[in-house]
Amino acid sequence: MNDHTSILCTVAKRISFLMVVGAAALFSSLCLQAAPSDFTVESPAAAIQHYNLGVDRIALGGYDPVSYFAENQALKGRKEISARHRGVTYYFASEENKKLFTESREKYVPTYGGWCATAMAKGEKVEIDPTNFKITNGRLFLFYKGLWGNALKDWNKDEASLTAKADTNWKKIAGE
Repeated sequence: MNDHTSILCTVAKRISFLMVVGAAALFSSLCLQAAPSDFTVESPAAAIQHYNLGVDRIALGGYDPVSYFAENQALKGRKEISARHRGVTYYFASEENKKLFTESREKYVPTYGGWCATAMAKGEKVEIDPTNFKITNGRLFLFYKGLWGNALKDWNKDEASLTAKADTNWKKIAGE
């Protein structure tokens, strides 16, 4: 082995070592961060890992959870009007909707962590169209709508049975 090869091997080993150490430090700092002050544990904290959230932990793709109930429509929320609940961020279309949410948070949390209710009846997590929804007995149900059809139509054919199945499956998946 010549001197250049030896130097390159040494540099490569040190870079690899530094990358491992850096990744470990990053992971450690992420794991040790304190929970936000508004983080509550009304349900198992582990359930959040099963919610339909992006890496940003924004619920409903940024839609206002209160608008489904108050206006019977899905309104896009605004980033500057937000609140956190159980480690999840919710956006609101108005300060009034944010106020309603903070007064009764659990009322507005989407059923099955925001996954398609019809798919949950089969024990599956399927993405939703946030504008495709139904409120029954004070619960917000969301549904897939796209190339493969409209899951709300299937839900409406046997809502009582599918609700019972989805409730059971969500309990198994998330413990809620």
